[in-house]
Amino acid sequence: MTFLKVIVFSVAVLLVYTGFANVLPQVQSDPPKEEVIEAGSLDMAGMIAYGEKLFSGEGTCTLCHNDLGRAPDLLNLDLAEEFALRLEDPKYTGEKTVEAYIRESMLQPSAYVVAGFGKKGSNDSESPMPVVNAPPIELNEVQMNAIIAFLQDRAGIVPTVPLPSADQAPPADTASASPGDAAADVEPPATTGAEAIDKYFCAACHDLEGSQADTGPDLRGVGQRLGRGGIMEAILLPNATIAQGYEPDIMPQDFAEQMQAGELLLIVDYLMALEN
Repeated sequence: MTFLKVIVFSVAVLLVYTGFANVLPQVQSDPPKEEVIEAGSLDMAGMIAYGEKLFSGEGTCTLCHNDLGRAPDLLNLDLAEEFALRLEDPKYTGEKTVEAYIRESMLQPSAYVVAGFGKKGSNDSESPMPVVNAPPIELNEVQMNAIIAFLQDRAGIVPTVPLPSADQAPPADTASASPGDAAADVEPPATTGAEAIDKYFCAACHDLEGSQADTGPDLRGVGQRLGRGGIMEAILLPNATIAQGYEPDIMPQDFAEQMQAGELLLIVDYLMALEN
């Protein structure tokens, strides 16, 4: 009888995993077409386009700068007015230029915190924003300049950042892509757990292996706490169960549309292996 119960339980678990897998898209993407540019040939229009791509992608800016209220919604604000207000705020003691203000917010986010957007309990003295040139985001100087150029352009300000020199040119497959370029927007599926974690920017919000990111719960030891099924639910249905001390709608709700089934399983395996 016990043996039969074990068999029934095993089949049930297998069916649950199969169900999760079938929720996700299975189509394999072709690797993005690599476009080659000459080093140092990126013009300001290209910098702005590159910055827009970074803002919504590798820079992870839209994880917080959106309409959920965690950070100023930069894509829907009047940035010309917003920047003018910040530079006039007595609390801001940095250089009174838009470029310097944005750069300081990236490299020293706690130097000036917009009222109402500080870490809970810090009285707006500490920013929840990570330093963007440090792990887990690790943007380089050219990438930071590109994002600054993008935000200046959205504010109707002529970008003041320098163009990259020949030895600073960003990767050809990203820098030369124009907005809406279908070939450039396609990403190949991740093939390892670490690649999948990086692709979906998990470490930008969660402490995985000592990164100290605290926008989301610390994921070290999450396998022991939640198990495989619980981790899958947390990724695909993040509002189903909210960790104590955190709010709903912080984690993206559309990973079921973004991830392939194999990528989900890679992430689950990676998280299951994390120790406390």
